[in-house]
Amino acid sequence: MESDLNSFRQEKLPLLEQQMKNFLQGLDAEKSLQKSMQYSLESGGKRIRPLLMLAVCQVLKKRVDEPVFAAAGSLEFVHTYSLIHDDLPEMDNDDLRRGRPTNHKVFGQAEAVLAGDGLLTASFEWLANCQLPSELKLKLIGLLATAAGPQGMVSGQVADIEGEHKELKLAQLQLLHRRKTGALIQYACQAGGLIGDANARQMIYLTQFGQSFGLAFQINDDILDVVSTQEKLGKAVHKDQAENKNTYPGLLGLKESYSELKRVVQKAKNALEGLQKNLENGKNTELLWDFLDYFSRKGNA
Repeated sequence: MESDLNSFRQEKLPLLEQQMKNFLQGLDAEKSLQKSMQYSLESGGKRIRPLLMLAVCQVLKKRVDEPVFAAAGSLEFVHTYSLIHDDLPEMDNDDLRRGRPTNHKVFGQAEAVLAGDGLLTASFEWLANCQLPSELKLKLIGLLATAAGPQGMVSGQVADIEGEHKELKLAQLQLLHRRKTGALIQYACQAGGLIGDANARQMIYLTQFGQSFGLAFQINDDILDVVSTQEKLGKAVHKDQAENKNTYPGLLGLKESYSELKRVVQKAKNALEGLQKNLENGKNTELLWDFLDYFSRKGNA
């Protein structure tokens, strides 16, 4: 029996992909830059962040229309920019991303940096110009900038680099993950709540769900680097240990990492239970529960 999430993904993802493609093609930009940006954006991926935003809107009975797709697409632009820059020799020095050569391997390092810059700035251009209410757009722009910038993802990336040759304590590793990976996932849930007119209590539970899901996502990624294969993940594995990265398996061991993942997923479940109790008019959280199935699949990519 097909899950609600699979049906939702099959319905919404093609529309999201088309909107992102249309926006990039509509930019008055250098063709080589457009091609580089499009290459990374169209290289596949789970699209978990925009799907989470759209799913929260669906749960709250908000119609998912063109402006909502713009908000979701702008988030994926930010995520894709971060991957292009992560793969650079100065960062993680990866040759593969989603089973394809990384951007700098195809277009060169300078063009890859600029493609990332282009996607980051274009994300705010798209969000600012979409047809959502002005007050709502202002809130979304502020939240996205905080999640992606020095108070969020960028600080997480710096902490990851600076921590390569020292052992972090668990609390430090959790903070690193909350910023590097969790901040944009938390934003996805918060943005969906704002677009869907969630009340204050609902926003609390959506934020808690986003925080827990984001942390679980990174713990799972750490585990997969140990137990999965390059063919399944579409990128190099066993790199974290080779580069002295701070990870959950490195700090806690594999068995305890699985236990920690289970504990964090339970926190996400608790948040959804709280959210369900605060929904009305027949709304339910089933679609968001389906996202947690991701952590029960082995070798997920």
